[in-house]
Amino acid sequence: MFKKKKTSLGLDIGSSSVKVAELEERPEGVSLVNCGVADLLPEAIVDGEIMDRQVVIDAIRNLLEERAIKNKRVASAVSGRAVIVKKIVMDRLGEEDAREAVFWEAEQHVPYDVSDVTLDFQILKTDVGPKQMQVLLVAAKKEMVNVHSELIKEAGLIPDLIDVDAFAVQNALEANYDFTPDDVLAFVNFGAEMTNVSIVRDGVPHFTKDLALGSHTVAEAIQKEHGLSQDQAFRVLRGEAEGPYDVPQFVQSACDELVVTLDRALAYLKTSNEAEGLTRVLLSGGSAHMQGLKEFMSEKFNVPVELANPLLRIGFEPSLFEGRDPAREAPALTVAIGLALRRVGSE
Repeated sequence: MFKKKKTSLGLDIGSSSVKVAELEERPEGVSLVNCGVADLLPEAIVDGEIMDRQVVIDAIRNLLEERAIKNKRVASAVSGRAVIVKKIVMDRLGEEDAREAVFWEAEQHVPYDVSDVTLDFQILKTDVGPKQMQVLLVAAKKEMVNVHSELIKEAGLIPDLIDVDAFAVQNALEANYDFTPDDVLAFVNFGAEMTNVSIVRDGVPHFTKDLALGSHTVAEAIQKEHGLSQDQAFRVLRGEAEGPYDVPQFVQSACDELVVTLDRALAYLKTSNEAEGLTRVLLSGGSAHMQGLKEFMSEKFNVPVELANPLLRIGFEPSLFEGRDPAREAPALTVAIGLALRRVGSE
Protein backbone atom coordinates (compact mmCIF):
# COMPACT_ATOMS: atom_id res chain seq x y z
CA MET A 1 0.00 0.00 0.00
CA PHE A 2 2.82 2.38 0.88
CA LYS A 3 5.27 1.01 -1.69
CA LYS A 4 7.77 3.65 -2.72
CA LYS A 5 7.26 4.86 -6.28
CA LYS A 6 10.08 4.11 -8.69
CA THR A 7 11.51 6.94 -10.71
CA SER A 8 14.15 7.03 -13.42
CA LEU A 9 16.82 9.72 -13.65
CA GLY A 10 18.55 11.04 -16.77
CA LEU A 11 21.72 13.14 -16.46
CA ASP A 12 23.00 15.20 -19.40
CA ILE A 13 26.50 16.62 -18.84
CA GLY A 14 26.99 19.29 -21.50
CA SER A 15 29.87 21.67 -22.09
CA SER A 16 28.06 24.68 -20.59
CA SER A 17 25.50 23.13 -18.26
CA VAL A 18 24.29 20.01 -16.48
CA LYS A 19 20.67 18.93 -16.98
CA VAL A 20 18.63 16.37 -15.04
CA ALA A 21 15.19 14.91 -15.70
CA GLU A 22 13.37 12.53 -13.37
CA LEU A 23 10.47 10.50 -14.76
CA GLU A 24 7.84 8.36 -13.09
CA GLU A 25 5.55 5.77 -14.65
CA ARG A 26 1.95 6.36 -13.63
CA PRO A 27 -1.35 4.67 -14.63
CA GLU A 28 -2.08 7.55 -17.00
CA GLY A 29 1.41 7.44 -18.54
CA VAL A 30 4.93 8.72 -17.97
CA SER A 31 5.29 12.00 -16.07
CA LEU A 32 8.18 14.38 -15.49
CA VAL A 33 8.33 14.76 -11.70
CA ASN A 34 11.53 16.77 -11.42
CA CYS A 35 14.05 18.56 -13.60
CA GLY A 36 16.74 21.18 -13.42
CA VAL A 37 19.62 22.91 -15.16
CA ALA A 38 22.89 24.08 -13.62
CA ASP A 39 25.31 26.26 -15.57
CA LEU A 40 28.98 25.30 -15.58
CA LEU A 41 31.88 27.71 -15.32
CA PRO A 42 33.49 28.53 -18.69
CA GLU A 43 36.04 25.97 -19.88
CA ALA A 44 35.08 23.37 -17.26
CA ILE A 45 34.43 21.14 -20.28
CA VAL A 46 36.17 21.86 -23.60
CA ASP A 47 35.60 19.89 -26.82
CA GLY A 48 33.78 17.23 -24.82
CA GLU A 49 36.72 16.73 -22.45
CA ILE A 50 36.36 17.49 -18.73
CA MET A 51 39.04 20.01 -17.81
CA ASP A 52 37.90 20.72 -14.23
CA ARG A 53 36.39 17.62 -12.64
CA GLN A 54 35.58 19.25 -9.31
CA VAL A 55 33.57 22.04 -10.92
CA VAL A 56 31.43 19.49 -12.78
CA ILE A 57 31.05 17.21 -9.73
CA ASP A 58 30.01 20.15 -7.55
CA ALA A 59 27.51 21.31 -10.18
CA ILE A 60 25.87 17.85 -10.27
CA ARG A 61 25.77 17.55 -6.46
CA ASN A 62 24.37 21.05 -5.99
CA LEU A 63 21.73 20.55 -8.68
CA LEU A 64 20.50 17.27 -7.17
CA GLU A 65 20.42 18.86 -3.70
CA GLU A 66 18.63 21.96 -4.96
CA ARG A 67 15.99 19.85 -6.72
CA ALA A 68 15.74 17.43 -3.75
CA ILE A 69 16.35 14.43 -6.02
CA LYS A 70 16.89 11.26 -3.97
CA ASN A 71 17.24 8.69 -6.76
CA LYS A 72 20.91 7.69 -7.06
CA ARG A 73 20.70 5.41 -10.08
CA VAL A 74 21.25 7.43 -13.22
CA ALA A 75 21.40 7.05 -16.99
CA SER A 76 23.92 9.31 -18.71
CA ALA A 77 25.47 9.67 -22.18
CA VAL A 78 28.68 10.47 -24.04
CA SER A 79 29.44 12.00 -27.42
CA GLY A 80 32.29 13.48 -29.44
CA ARG A 81 35.26 12.26 -31.41
CA ALA A 82 35.85 9.28 -29.12
CA VAL A 83 32.42 7.84 -30.03
CA ILE A 84 31.90 6.05 -33.35
CA VAL A 85 28.55 4.91 -34.71
CA LYS A 86 28.58 2.98 -37.97
CA LYS A 87 26.39 0.61 -39.96
CA ILE A 88 28.27 -2.46 -41.13
CA VAL A 89 27.46 -5.67 -42.99
CA MET A 90 28.68 -8.96 -41.53
CA ASP A 91 27.94 -12.69 -41.67
CA ARG A 92 24.46 -13.59 -40.47
CA LEU A 93 24.72 -14.86 -36.91
CA GLY A 94 22.59 -15.22 -33.81
CA GLU A 95 22.82 -12.57 -31.10
CA GLU A 96 25.36 -14.44 -28.94
CA ASP A 97 27.63 -15.47 -31.81
CA ALA A 98 27.43 -11.95 -33.24
CA ARG A 99 28.57 -10.55 -29.90
CA GLU A 100 31.85 -12.40 -30.28
CA ALA A 101 32.23 -11.79 -34.03
CA VAL A 102 31.60 -8.05 -33.77
CA PHE A 103 35.00 -7.59 -32.10
CA TRP A 104 36.71 -8.96 -35.22
CA GLU A 105 34.52 -6.81 -37.45
CA ALA A 106 35.26 -3.71 -35.37
CA GLU A 107 38.98 -3.98 -36.14
CA GLN A 108 38.16 -3.08 -39.75
CA HIS A 109 35.87 -0.17 -38.95
CA VAL A 110 37.12 1.50 -35.76
CA PRO A 111 40.27 3.69 -35.99
CA TYR A 112 41.37 2.65 -32.50
CA ASP A 113 42.79 -0.51 -31.01
CA VAL A 114 39.76 -2.70 -30.25
CA SER A 115 41.16 -3.43 -26.79
CA ASP A 116 40.89 0.33 -26.05
CA VAL A 117 37.19 0.66 -26.84
CA THR A 118 33.86 -0.40 -25.38
CA LEU A 119 31.72 -2.03 -28.07
CA ASP A 120 28.01 -2.56 -28.46
CA PHE A 121 25.82 -3.41 -31.44
CA GLN A 122 22.27 -3.86 -32.64
CA ILE A 123 21.14 -6.08 -35.50
CA LEU A 124 19.17 -3.90 -37.93
CA LYS A 125 18.41 -6.28 -40.81
CA THR A 126 18.97 -10.02 -41.05
CA ASP A 127 18.69 -10.33 -44.83
CA VAL A 128 20.83 -7.74 -46.64
CA GLY A 129 22.69 -10.28 -48.76
CA PRO A 130 23.57 -13.96 -49.06
CA LYS A 131 23.88 -15.05 -45.43
CA GLN A 132 24.61 -11.47 -44.36
CA MET A 133 23.04 -8.99 -41.96
CA GLN A 134 23.26 -5.28 -41.27
CA VAL A 135 24.46 -4.23 -37.84
CA LEU A 136 24.69 -0.88 -36.07
CA LEU A 137 28.10 -0.80 -34.42
CA VAL A 138 28.81 1.58 -31.54
CA ALA A 139 32.31 2.05 -30.17
CA ALA A 140 33.49 4.42 -27.46
CA LYS A 141 36.98 4.83 -26.04
CA LYS A 142 37.19 3.01 -22.71
CA GLU A 143 39.20 5.84 -21.18
CA MET A 144 36.42 8.37 -21.91
CA VAL A 145 33.68 6.02 -20.66
CA ASN A 146 35.65 5.29 -17.47
CA VAL A 147 36.32 8.98 -16.80
CA HIS A 148 32.63 9.74 -17.33
CA SER A 149 31.56 6.87 -15.08
CA GLU A 150 34.00 7.78 -12.29
CA LEU A 151 32.87 11.41 -12.33
CA ILE A 152 29.25 10.31 -11.86
CA LYS A 153 30.29 8.09 -8.94
CA GLU A 154 32.23 10.95 -7.33
CA ALA A 155 29.07 13.03 -7.54
CA GLY A 156 27.40 10.40 -5.34
CA LEU A 157 25.45 8.64 -8.09
CA ILE A 158 25.38 5.12 -9.53
CA PRO A 159 25.93 5.01 -13.32
CA ASP A 160 23.21 2.55 -14.27
CA LEU A 161 23.54 3.06 -18.02
CA ILE A 162 25.78 5.05 -20.35
CA ASP A 163 24.27 5.80 -23.74
CA VAL A 164 25.13 8.02 -26.71
CA ASP A 165 23.67 11.55 -26.90
CA ALA A 166 22.25 11.10 -30.42
CA PHE A 167 20.44 7.89 -29.40
CA ALA A 168 18.97 9.61 -26.32
CA VAL A 169 17.60 12.38 -28.57
CA GLN A 170 16.04 9.80 -30.90
CA ASN A 171 14.54 7.94 -27.93
CA ALA A 172 12.97 11.12 -26.53
CA LEU A 173 11.46 12.25 -29.82
CA GLU A 174 10.15 8.86 -30.92
CA ALA A 175 8.32 8.64 -27.59
CA ASN A 176 6.58 11.97 -28.24
CA TYR A 177 5.84 12.07 -31.98
CA ASP A 178 4.06 9.85 -34.50
CA PHE A 179 6.57 9.21 -37.29
CA THR A 180 5.68 7.07 -40.30
CA PRO A 181 7.99 4.41 -41.78
CA ASP A 182 8.48 6.69 -44.81
CA ASP A 183 9.56 9.75 -42.81
CA VAL A 184 13.23 10.63 -43.27
CA LEU A 185 14.04 12.65 -40.17
CA ALA A 186 16.99 14.80 -39.22
CA PHE A 187 17.37 15.12 -35.45
CA VAL A 188 19.74 18.02 -34.76
CA ASN A 189 20.67 18.57 -31.12
CA PHE A 190 22.44 21.94 -30.70
CA GLY A 191 24.60 22.43 -27.64
CA ALA A 192 27.09 25.07 -26.60
CA GLU A 193 30.12 23.45 -28.23
CA MET A 194 28.79 20.30 -29.87
CA THR A 195 25.92 19.38 -32.16
CA ASN A 196 24.64 15.80 -32.45
CA VAL A 197 23.22 14.99 -35.88
CA SER A 198 21.33 11.88 -36.90
CA ILE A 199 19.24 10.88 -39.90
CA VAL A 200 16.57 8.38 -38.93
CA ARG A 201 14.09 6.37 -40.95
CA ASP A 202 11.63 3.85 -39.50
CA GLY A 203 13.46 3.86 -36.17
CA VAL A 204 16.88 3.14 -37.71
CA PRO A 205 19.67 5.73 -37.35
CA HIS A 206 21.14 5.62 -40.86
CA PHE A 207 23.66 8.36 -40.12
CA THR A 208 25.03 9.72 -36.85
CA LYS A 209 27.74 12.31 -36.29
CA ASP A 210 28.89 14.80 -33.64
CA LEU A 211 30.08 18.18 -34.92
CA ALA A 212 32.29 20.68 -33.07
CA LEU A 213 29.63 23.34 -33.51
CA GLY A 214 27.32 25.20 -31.16
CA SER A 215 26.26 28.53 -29.74
CA HIS A 216 29.85 29.21 -28.65
CA THR A 217 30.90 29.01 -32.31
CA VAL A 218 28.40 31.73 -33.17
CA ALA A 219 29.33 33.87 -30.15
CA GLU A 220 33.03 33.69 -31.06
CA ALA A 221 32.26 34.89 -34.59
CA ILE A 222 30.22 37.81 -33.23
CA GLN A 223 32.96 38.64 -30.73
CA LYS A 224 35.65 38.68 -33.41
CA GLU A 225 33.63 40.64 -35.97
CA HIS A 226 32.53 43.39 -33.60
CA GLY A 227 35.46 43.49 -31.16
CA LEU A 228 33.32 42.52 -28.18
CA SER A 229 34.11 40.74 -24.95
CA GLN A 230 32.94 37.16 -24.56
CA ASP A 231 30.17 38.24 -22.19
CA GLN A 232 29.00 40.96 -24.61
CA ALA A 233 28.94 38.47 -27.50
CA PHE A 234 26.75 36.07 -25.55
CA ARG A 235 24.40 38.92 -24.61
CA VAL A 236 24.08 39.71 -28.33
CA LEU A 237 23.38 36.07 -29.10
CA ARG A 238 20.65 35.98 -26.44
CA GLY A 239 19.08 39.14 -27.85
CA GLU A 240 19.92 41.18 -24.73
CA ALA A 241 22.04 43.85 -26.47
CA GLU A 242 21.05 46.45 -29.03
CA GLY A 243 23.29 47.30 -31.94
CA PRO A 244 24.12 46.52 -35.58
CA TYR A 245 24.31 42.78 -34.97
CA ASP A 246 22.91 40.46 -37.63
CA VAL A 247 22.73 37.32 -35.48
CA PRO A 248 21.00 35.14 -38.13
CA GLN A 249 23.89 35.85 -40.52
CA PHE A 250 26.41 34.55 -37.98
CA VAL A 251 24.22 31.53 -37.26
CA GLN A 252 24.07 30.71 -40.97
CA SER A 253 27.83 31.04 -41.44
CA ALA A 254 28.50 28.82 -38.43
CA CYS A 255 26.05 26.18 -39.68
CA ASP A 256 27.61 25.74 -43.13
CA GLU A 257 29.44 22.62 -41.92
CA LEU A 258 26.16 21.17 -40.66
CA VAL A 259 24.48 21.68 -44.04
CA VAL A 260 27.42 20.12 -45.91
CA THR A 261 27.44 17.15 -43.51
CA LEU A 262 23.71 16.50 -43.98
CA ASP A 263 23.93 16.96 -47.76
CA ARG A 264 26.73 14.41 -48.05
CA ALA A 265 24.95 11.94 -45.80
CA LEU A 266 21.72 12.27 -47.76
CA ALA A 267 23.55 11.84 -51.07
CA TYR A 268 25.08 8.59 -49.78
CA LEU A 269 21.72 7.33 -48.46
CA LYS A 270 20.14 8.05 -51.83
CA THR A 271 22.78 6.08 -53.76
CA SER A 272 22.36 3.17 -51.35
CA ASN A 273 18.54 3.33 -51.78
CA GLU A 274 18.00 3.91 -48.06
CA ALA A 275 16.43 7.39 -48.28
CA GLU A 276 15.44 9.78 -51.07
CA GLY A 277 15.64 12.99 -49.05
CA LEU A 278 14.61 14.61 -45.79
CA THR A 279 10.94 15.01 -44.96
CA ARG A 280 11.29 16.75 -41.59
CA VAL A 281 13.88 18.35 -39.26
CA LEU A 282 13.54 18.55 -35.48
CA LEU A 283 15.83 20.88 -33.52
CA SER A 284 16.61 20.21 -29.87
CA GLY A 285 19.24 21.20 -27.32
CA GLY A 286 19.98 24.32 -25.34
CA SER A 287 20.97 26.30 -28.46
CA ALA A 288 18.02 25.31 -30.65
CA HIS A 289 16.45 28.75 -30.12
CA MET A 290 19.27 30.66 -31.87
CA GLN A 291 17.87 33.45 -34.04
CA GLY A 292 17.45 32.43 -37.66
CA LEU A 293 18.42 28.78 -37.17
CA LYS A 294 14.99 27.29 -37.88
CA GLU A 295 14.47 29.52 -40.93
CA PHE A 296 17.95 28.77 -42.27
CA MET A 297 17.46 24.99 -42.01
CA SER A 298 14.03 25.22 -43.63
CA GLU A 299 15.41 27.23 -46.55
CA LYS A 300 18.35 24.89 -47.11
CA PHE A 301 16.38 21.64 -47.07
CA ASN A 302 12.94 22.88 -48.10
CA VAL A 303 11.16 20.75 -45.49
CA PRO A 304 9.26 21.52 -42.28
CA VAL A 305 11.64 22.46 -39.45
CA GLU A 306 10.43 22.69 -35.86
CA LEU A 307 11.65 22.99 -32.31
CA ALA A 308 11.38 19.57 -30.71
CA ASN A 309 9.18 19.14 -27.65
CA PRO A 310 10.23 16.09 -25.59
CA LEU A 311 7.29 16.78 -23.24
CA LEU A 312 4.58 16.54 -25.89
CA ARG A 313 3.24 13.27 -24.45
CA ILE A 314 4.86 13.36 -21.03
CA GLY A 315 2.86 14.77 -18.14
CA PHE A 316 4.28 17.49 -15.89
CA GLU A 317 3.29 20.20 -13.46
CA PRO A 318 3.93 23.70 -14.91
CA SER A 319 5.28 24.72 -11.48
CA LEU A 320 8.38 22.62 -12.23
CA PHE A 321 9.49 25.40 -14.56
CA GLU A 322 8.99 28.17 -11.99
CA GLY A 323 7.15 30.57 -14.28
CA ARG A 324 9.24 29.89 -17.39
CA ASP A 325 7.60 28.66 -20.60
CA PRO A 326 7.81 24.81 -20.59
CA ALA A 327 7.75 24.68 -24.41
CA ARG A 328 10.80 26.94 -24.54
CA GLU A 329 12.67 25.11 -21.78
CA ALA A 330 11.89 21.57 -23.01
CA PRO A 331 14.32 21.36 -25.99
CA ALA A 332 17.29 21.71 -23.61
CA LEU A 333 16.04 18.68 -21.64
CA THR A 334 15.76 16.37 -24.67
CA VAL A 335 18.87 14.25 -23.93
CA ALA A 336 18.10 13.99 -20.20
CA ILE A 337 14.50 12.95 -20.90
CA GLY A 338 15.58 10.44 -23.55
CA LEU A 339 18.00 8.91 -21.04
CA ALA A 340 15.43 8.73 -18.25
CA LEU A 341 13.00 7.01 -20.64
CA ARG A 342 15.54 4.17 -21.00
CA ARG A 343 15.01 3.27 -17.37
CA VAL A 344 11.26 3.90 -16.95
CA GLY A 345 9.60 0.80 -15.52
CA SER A 346 12.91 -0.97 -14.84
CA GLU A 347 13.62 -2.49 -11.48
